[in-house]
Amino acid sequence: MNLIFRLVLGIVVGIMLGQWAPDSLIRALLTFKVLFGELLEYSIPLIILFFIMSGIARLERSSGRLLVLTIALAYASTTLAGLMSAIVGVELVPHIVHHGQLPASQIVVLLPYFTLDIPPLTDVSTALVTAFLFGIGISATAHEGMRNLADGGRDIVEWFIAKALIPALPFYIAGLFCEMTVAGTVANTLKSFGMILVLALALHWLWLTLLYVTSGMSTGRAPVQALRHMLPAYFTAAGTMSSAATIPVTVRQCRMNHISPSVASFAIPLLATIHMCGSAITLTICAIGVMLVTPGLAAPDVITLLPFIAALGVTIIAAPGSPGGAAMTSVGVLQTLLGFDAAAVGLMMALYLAQDSFGTACNVAGDGALVQWIDRFAEAEQDRQRYR
Repeated sequence: MNLIFRLVLGIVVGIMLGQWAPDSLIRALLTFKVLFGELLEYSIPLIILFFIMSGIARLERSSGRLLVLTIALAYASTTLAGLMSAIVGVELVPHIVHHGQLPASQIVVLLPYFTLDIPPLTDVSTALVTAFLFGIGISATAHEGMRNLADGGRDIVEWFIAKALIPALPFYIAGLFCEMTVAGTVANTLKSFGMILVLALALHWLWLTLLYVTSGMSTGRAPVQALRHMLPAYFTAAGTMSSAATIPVTVRQCRMNHISPSVASFAIPLLATIHMCGSAITLTICAIGVMLVTPGLAAPDVITLLPFIAALGVTIIAAPGSPGGAAMTSVGVLQTLLGFDAAAVGLMMALYLAQDSFGTACNVAGDGALVQWIDRFAEAEQDRQRYR
């Protein structure tokens, strides 16, 4: 919640500076904005490489048919939630925002004092392919040295995100909104993005309703009661903004839904890492909004968004248990598949972080629906083994 407050404060300060500050101060803020954008561009391949490599490598910790089912359910829920968000977003978001309403990057409002050229170590596509290759290879070969390298690199990059990128993000957002204020587009942008976030929250609850109704119908459990039991986990996740930190509460609440302790202890920690339905909904709906308001980006349609959603279901399994993790790990596919530049990525992260607590809460509550199917499958497997 403190991060959300700082983001809101950054928006307010940026608007005030854009209205009343002298040009010298505005240029200083724009200089920071440009430098942060370059640093972000440099760090993106590192985030992709180490997060995804480490995330895929960790999936080998359990094995068997139950693992395959859990991964398949998590991926299906994440991608279908993103697809629902895309269908609704393509229909509704164009009525909320105006196409190209942000100042184009080519239009110079005020120049920064200086810029730096910080080229990334590799491009995003190479980082993605390398991460998948080594992640799958580590999982297959159980190579401890490479696993330690992947985990160690992930820890360092996550430390950099927590200590540098996330704390500096409010200042970057202040620069963005200062520039919008000078260009005269800030009022429409704030109104539009507020409505997009409300729409994202509504889609979270629509997806949770669909998950609990379908899981309840197929497993014989009461959907309303099952969802009510998961509300403590939902609100804990909303407060901590971390699926990982909510695992003990989620396991406890799942047991109240008569999930076997062994299944809850196995499935919930894994689902906390790989099931990101709420994050997929928000990332998709926010991506549509950013594409519509950013000059130079094409208006999205569902067909254009399908590869993005499919890739998103894989890349965000590597999201760390810290605020903004899913947004950080999605940057690669935003750039490669949707054409986002640094300014669009920064705006995307601001939008996502503004509701990150609710997206995480949707992820956690969704785990409670999936684990009902997993528990029923485990029971069937036990019966099959017993009567073989």
